[in-house]
Amino acid sequence: MAKFLLLLRDNPGDFNSLSPAEIQRIIGEYRAWAEGLRARNQLHNSNKLMDDAGKIVRHNGSGVVLKDGPYTETKEVIGGYFLIEAADYAAAVAIAGTCPHVRPGASGTIEVRQIQEM
Repeated sequence: MAKFLLLLRDNPGDFNSLSPAEIQRIIGEYRAWAEGLRARNQLHNSNKLMDDAGKIVRHNGSGVVLKDGPYTETKEVIGGYFLIEAADYAAAVAIAGTCPHVRPGASGTIEVRQIQEM
């Protein structure tokens, strides 16, 4: 079995119009989905990331520089991740397709990336 990282991308502003009860319902859907993966020994780890763009660290030729966010031109951020186990990409994509992040009416996307163990 291989490990895959599911990167959940969304626009945090999409949640501004939701009531606290709607947000709690959606969080419950994610928790139930994660518990199902955990019960099948397919979930290794998961976390929600802060609703900010984060920081970028890179070398500019003369030294290390820091800048805000990976996506200054867009409002989309990586909102969280799930580290799962699956037989192959097809199985990992099938698992990702059941995530509440891509439920009907949701605007989020999931990037599926296989982990290369080092």
